[in-house]
Amino acid sequence: MARLAKHTSIGSAPVAEHTWLAAHGVARKYGVGDVVTAKGEQAKNLLVVFDGHLVIRIDRGAGSHKVFEWRGGDVGGVMPYSRGASPPNDVVAEEPTEALTVALELLPKMIQECPAITATLVHAMVDRARQFKSSDLRDEKLISLGKLAAGLAHELNNPASAVMRSAKLLTESLTAAERAARQLAAAQLSDAQFASIETARAMCSVSEPSAPLSPMARADREDAIADWVASHGANDECALALADTGVSIAVLDTLAETVSGDALDASLQWLGACCLVRALSSEIESAATRIHDLVGAVKGFSYMDHAPKPEPVDIRSGIADTFTMLASKTRAKSVTVSMDLPSDLTRAHAVGAELNQVWMNLIDNALDAVAEGGHVTVTAEQKRDFVVVQIIDDGPGIPKDIQDRIFDPFFTTKGVGKGTGLGLDIVRRLVQRHDGEISVESRPGRTAFQVRLPVEK
Repeated sequence: MARLAKHTSIGSAPVAEHTWLAAHGVARKYGVGDVVTAKGEQAKNLLVVFDGHLVIRIDRGAGSHKVFEWRGGDVGGVMPYSRGASPPNDVVAEEPTEALTVALELLPKMIQECPAITATLVHAMVDRARQFKSSDLRDEKLISLGKLAAGLAHELNNPASAVMRSAKLLTESLTAAERAARQLAAAQLSDAQFASIETARAMCSVSEPSAPLSPMARADREDAIADWVASHGANDECALALADTGVSIAVLDTLAETVSGDALDASLQWLGACCLVRALSSEIESAATRIHDLVGAVKGFSYMDHAPKPEPVDIRSGIADTFTMLASKTRAKSVTVSMDLPSDLTRAHAVGAELNQVWMNLIDNALDAVAEGGHVTVTAEQKRDFVVVQIIDDGPGIPKDIQDRIFDPFFTTKGVGKGTGLGLDIVRRLVQRHDGEISVESRPGRTAFQVRLPVEK
C-alpha cells in the first residue's frame, strides 16, 4: 500500500482503489534478462512497475535500438479496453525489476471498482500508442532515407567518375592539341591545305551511323584507320580518337592528296586531339547534366524548400522523381517500367514529401516483388473528386490468406533483415492522413496497389 501511494502514475488514486489492487494483484520480481512478455504473445497482466527497467528493442536493419521502455512509476502490460495487441518484440528486464501484476481476467472487475486508476491507465494506453506510432514513423523515414542515400550515391558515382576521368584526359588532349598546332604552324601550309584540314576537322562533329557500332565493328574501324595512318608514315596514336568520329577513309584520302609528310602527321595528330577534346567536353557536359538532374530529383522528391503542409501536388513529377531515386535498383534487376500518367492530370491536395514516401514504399516493394526482367506499371487518372494511382507488378502475387494482414505493423513477407514490416503500415497511415484510401488486389502475375487521393481544392 505504501508503494502504491508513492507510485508516480496511480499514487493519487483513492486508498480504496489501492486496497483493491493490493488485494487482487501479485507482487513479482524479474531478474536481468527475464522476458516479461514474448513477441507475438498477448500480454496477460497489467504491470504497475515499482523499480527497475523494462525495454522493447528492435533491429530494423540498422542495429538493435530501444523503441519503448518502462521504469519505476510507469504502468505497462495489458490495459483496460485495449485490443490485446502483442508487442513488436520481447519485453525484457534490463535491470532487476519489481512490479505489481493484475491478471487480464480481473480487468473487467477493476474497471468497476477502480474508476480513477482505470482513467489513468486509459490515458497511459493512448500515450503509449502515440509513442509507438511516432517511433515507427521515425524509423521508417530513416530506413527510407538510407535507401535513398544508397541509391543516390550509386547514381552519382558514375557521372562523377566520368567527369573526373574525362577532365584528366582533357588536360592531356589539350597539351597534345597545342603541340600539334605548333607543328602545323611551323609547316607553313597554304590556304588550300588548311581548308582540307578544316574539312576533316568538321567531320568530328558528324555522328556515327544511327545504330551504335558493335565492339567488333568498332575494333575493325579502329584497325582500318590505324592501318591507313601507318601506311602514310604517320603516328597511329590518333587512330583511337578518330575511330569515334565521323571521319572516313575517303575524307583521309582527300586530306592526303593536299598534305603529306611531316605536315600530314601533324595534321592527323591535331585532328585526333581536337576530336578527342570535343568528345571529352561532350562527356563532361553529359555527366554534369546527369548530376544536375539527380540533385533536382532529390530536391523535388524531398520538397526541401517547401513547408510541410498540404498544397497542390503534381503526382506525375513525384512518381518520376521516385523512379529516378530507384534507377539503380531498376537496372540491377533489368525491370521494365511503364508510366501512364496523363499530362493534364489534376493535382492532388497533399503534403508532397509525405506523398513521395508513399510512392517510394510502394514502388520499392513492386521492384522487390518482380523477378529478373519483370515489369512494373504505374497509372493515374481522375475519378470524380479523387486522383487514383495504381502501382502494378507482375510478381508472384500475395497469398490470399495474408492479404488482410499486409497493412499490419511489423508484418512482412520478406526475408530476415530485408523488411521491417512497417512500410505498408506507414503508407496506410499517410494516405489516411490525407483523407485518402489504399487497397490491394493480387493474384499470381498481377498485384495492384490503388491509392485514392482528394484532388486540389
